[in-house]
Amino acid sequence: MGLTARLRRASLWRLLAVLLLPLLAMVTGVELWMTRHDALEAANAAYDRSLLGALKSIDANISTASGGLSAELPYSMLEFFELTASGNVYFRVASSDGLVELGNADLPLPPGPLEPGVPRFYDATYFGESVRLAAYRRALDRAEPASTVLVQVAESTRSRQDFTDRFVRRAVQRDALVLALMVLGTAALLAVALRPLARLAREVQARSSDDMTPLASTDLPADIRPLVDAVNQQMARTQGLVAQQRQFLDDASHQLRTHLTTLQMQIDYARREGDSTQVQHTLAAIGGEIARATRSTQQLLALGRSDTAAVELTPFDLAALLRTVALELLPQARAKQIDFGIHTPAAGIEAVGDSGLLREALTNLAANAIAYTPAQGTVTVSAAGDSLGWSISVEDNGPGLPAEERDALGQRYRRGSQATAGGSGLGLAIARSIAERHRGSLRLQARAEGPGLLAILWWPRA
Repeated sequence: MGLTARLRRASLWRLLAVLLLPLLAMVTGVELWMTRHDALEAANAAYDRSLLGALKSIDANISTASGGLSAELPYSMLEFFELTASGNVYFRVASSDGLVELGNADLPLPPGPLEPGVPRFYDATYFGESVRLAAYRRALDRAEPASTVLVQVAESTRSRQDFTDRFVRRAVQRDALVLALMVLGTAALLAVALRPLARLAREVQARSSDDMTPLASTDLPADIRPLVDAVNQQMARTQGLVAQQRQFLDDASHQLRTHLTTLQMQIDYARREGDSTQVQHTLAAIGGEIARATRSTQQLLALGRSDTAAVELTPFDLAALLRTVALELLPQARAKQIDFGIHTPAAGIEAVGDSGLLREALTNLAANAIAYTPAQGTVTVSAAGDSLGWSISVEDNGPGLPAEERDALGQRYRRGSQATAGGSGLGLAIARSIAERHRGSLRLQARAEGPGLLAILWWPRA
């Protein structure tokens, strides 16, 4: 399992330990390195002033009045300087002609040539000891213009290092205290921030299984409210799904109970009837009732699937969909001598949608049109598409519908005034539900030419 997956499953406290603590430790380490660097620069700036004072004191005691080079060394000053340096102090005075060499002749020379009259500070190692040196070269007050004198003073860096170490130790103690306070403060703030979530969890756990009322978000922080709103939306969708399932069970029980009751009555009548002709009529009625029960069951299952099945959006050919539905319903149309045809553009139309659900919707629309169109009528299914979306439509020259009934139809078990006795009022409801699942709509309107009805199922591009 990768680090990202482990972090997703970790608690906020573990995330704090895994992410925040190393980050704070790294920042603290960088800060300590910068502190040590600054402390070393501060120590050099302070101690270099003493080193420069000793350098200038020696230089001030160099004289050429006698015609040669003489130097009166300030031994008392050097002894005091040695005490403050907490280590050895070295010096050197040398002329450029090599005739004068005082002090420690083997002191390390500065890297590169010296600019006359400008002191230079540098670090070196002398007899295995780290030393800090100051070097100064100036011209001698003699007749030879090229004659110069080099003055060097060196001290052990032990006192500087001790000062730096003490400074860094104090910085480590201070930063460790600050780091501990930051971790404790972050943990305390996190505990306070998570308290509303813990309270929300207790409220959800205390609810009953059928309690779908929205969670209150008024007393929650603004960062948590989107999560609560999303949970409320999901509960609302779940509540709607549960309501649909309950409605489906009520509808199914009502429809099947009606058909079963009718069948039982017809069977009881056939048992009591002695006339074989009447028995045959009763059996025919039973067969018709069984066909209507089968059709109602199929429509109920289709309605339940249209309400709850996941919509799988895939490309498909609209012309092929029309041909499939036409071939399926052609026997019913021929039985009533109905001119049943399809109309598609010359080129095939590729649409995006759930072809299974759309086929169910078109089948119900076309079956309704065939059922309500009189014998020798006309029913035409067609398809179209443009930049906004696609549509499938069914047009018939039947009795049509009054304008006041068109908007009401499409509700479950709502039937028009022209409906036959065998219908259940589910066909248009199935088509409307499938259209809405595709974010589209079902429109019922009068034909442009003559009586009849035009049903259009339209859905937009994704």
